[in-house]
Amino acid sequence: MANKYLASDIASVKMGAYLIRNLAMSFKHIISRDNAVFKQLKKLADHKRARTQAGKTLLDGVHLIENYVQAFAEPELLIIPEGNSTQEATALMQHLGDVDTVMFPTLMFAELTPVASSAGLLALVKTPSIALPEVVDFALILEDIQDPGNLGSMLRTALGAGVDAVYLSKGCTDAWSPKCLRGGQSAQFYLPVIEGVDVVETLTQFSGNSYATTLAGDSIYQQDLSQATAFVIGNEGAGLSRDVIQAATQQVCIPMQAPLESLNAAAAAAICLFERKRQCRLI
Repeated sequence: MANKYLASDIASVKMGAYLIRNLAMSFKHIISRDNAVFKQLKKLADHKRARTQAGKTLLDGVHLIENYVQAFAEPELLIIPEGNSTQEATALMQHLGDVDTVMFPTLMFAELTPVASSAGLLALVKTPSIALPEVVDFALILEDIQDPGNLGSMLRTALGAGVDAVYLSKGCTDAWSPKCLRGGQSAQFYLPVIEGVDVVETLTQFSGNSYATTLAGDSIYQQDLSQATAFVIGNEGAGLSRDVIQAATQQVCIPMQAPLESLNAAAAAAICLFERKRQCRLI
């Protein structure tokens, strides 16, 4: 992906680092945590409310930023650390040469990134909104998922399985947090994600069959999933609430060998979604 951005004189990571150091004089260099730009970026990195109010979020890494640019527009701001950056990050920065850029000391930059081994490039972007299709035949409904990595993985799987929309309860973690975006690997840019829903109401309004995943349900492999289908996955520890289970059409389980009783929520979602894809031969 990055090759399309490479200038002819970039031959190595060492050369990329050299360019970063020599271009840095044209960047705004911020070294104080009291700076208004850093404080705002830190709020966006750490707090859902700040992201919601601003309608903005942070993307970490070349892959996410490239996909955002392809799907929407250029970032509002690029953020880099002092010192070396990867060749891919350097090339993308040159491609986005007109975008304002700020540089932070390494430790300050690390406070903004969701991973320990960042590619050395963050982007401030407007949070996109993906419209629902006219008909939702295949849905994933999530109740109170807490781990952003789990949620990101589920969104990535849902996109791959051909899900039309994902609905998140009010108790779910933020789909637009940097950690969730990292886990989703751009899924949020293409998949409608509706946050803050009443799960019972959503199930009541869904026109097809809805399957609540529980330990006491019937085998997922015995179900006819060729019709409109929604899978409901619950909290990593507590599972689904009683009201949600009762609102679903049926309870289903994933048969497994004893003594194991359950799977990680993201793994369970992947099995259910791709069983439906297998039955329907979705492409």
